[in-house]
Amino acid sequence: MGSVLSSGQPTEEQLKMALQKAQQLVNSNPLVVFSKTYCGYCSRVKKLFDQLGARYQTIELDQESDGDAIQAALLQWTGQRTVPNVFIGGKHIGGCDSVMEKHRDGKLVPMLTECGAIAIESTA
Repeated sequence: MGSVLSSGQPTEEQLKMALQKAQQLVNSNPLVVFSKTYCGYCSRVKKLFDQLGARYQTIELDQESDGDAIQAALLQWTGQRTVPNVFIGGKHIGGCDSVMEKHRDGKLVPMLTECGAIAIESTA
């Protein structure tokens, strides 16, 4: 499902630049959510991160001029085109189902704490 304003497939150069941009974002932020503003699954993941007090970087692909190219680059990089596309500590986690499963299994908060997205409370 592409944007109405989409001009077709990104060029090889656009794809390369979009991949570099995505990788730079992932490498410089502990928690990254590639999202779209109208996506219910994206809202669900962001709401969970908000409830957990996690600091995260959101890239709303439908509001980025190179959003289609970034989404195509994410497919090339991770094998996942759908959003949300979540990275924790530089590691690709997946979409909403993967995030919710990790939370249900008690693995999400430790991952978020380890990468610095959730501050460790001092008991001093």
